[in-house]
Amino acid sequence: MKIFVTGGSGYLGNAVIGALLNHGHTVRALARSEHAARAVRALGAEPVHGGLTALGVLNEAAAHAEAVIHLAQAESGDEDLAAATAIQDGIGAGTYLHTGGTWVYGDTGGVVDEGAPWNPPALVAWRRPVEDAVLARAARGGRPVVIRPGLLYGGDNRLIDVFFTRPGKQAGAIAHIGDGSQHWALVHVEDLAELYVAALRARPGSVYAGVGGVNPTSRECAEAISRGVGLGGKTVSVSLEQARAAMGDIADAFALDQQLTPARARDELGWVPARTDPLALFAQG
Repeated sequence: MKIFVTGGSGYLGNAVIGALLNHGHTVRALARSEHAARAVRALGAEPVHGGLTALGVLNEAAAHAEAVIHLAQAESGDEDLAAATAIQDGIGAGTYLHTGGTWVYGDTGGVVDEGAPWNPPALVAWRRPVEDAVLARAARGGRPVVIRPGLLYGGDNRLIDVFFTRPGKQAGAIAHIGDGSQHWALVHVEDLAELYVAALRARPGSVYAGVGGVNPTSRECAEAISRGVGLGGKTVSVSLEQARAAMGDIADAFALDQQLTPARARDELGWVPARTDPLALFAQG
């Protein structure tokens, strides 16, 4: 298939482009700078110059594709909806994969699936009207699919590295929020990339939780990361207020207690995560 990807030069985008090419697809990727263009070209994709606000570029690129995978992170709900609308107008009856996130469920109170009620922190509350509008296209002949990834790890490990590993190395102990008993719904970036490939054949209107099915506590993660960076498992508890001061609004997301199952994607798409021991990977450093 001829596939257009936004966010292709990013952490997840690198993995998705690699997976698409490995499965024999042809990829064009949005590139908002020369640096991004070089990055996607090095991966084997053809760059399309422009950013998420270049709606005409998005529309035209989508019109020449058989499927679109929207990975780029928008600055706001309005920006994301405008981009999604331009892309869906362009792709028409082709497949459109839209990226959400599991944080929209808030605290899950145990293991849940995609049908769990939403209770998002302020950081991601804007996602609801965007996803509703995206999925509504299914009733008008479109082929929208929403993937809600959990907390990514593997490779560059961006969020965990930036907010926990790096500051923890400097401080001499890896932090966890509160007592660290909240669970993180983790997924390896390469497993998630395979879900995007599998979802190209999903039914219109489908929603999938992109999670690995392993939900360790944040304290277990902190201890493993600590061992991996040579701190001997040393951790430190910080209050939510302290975390907010250091991290901003994302602290409320890291403080969520989330457990999700990938059963729907397994049953409908045959997607089975292959990397299910994040603690071992964290401990390797």
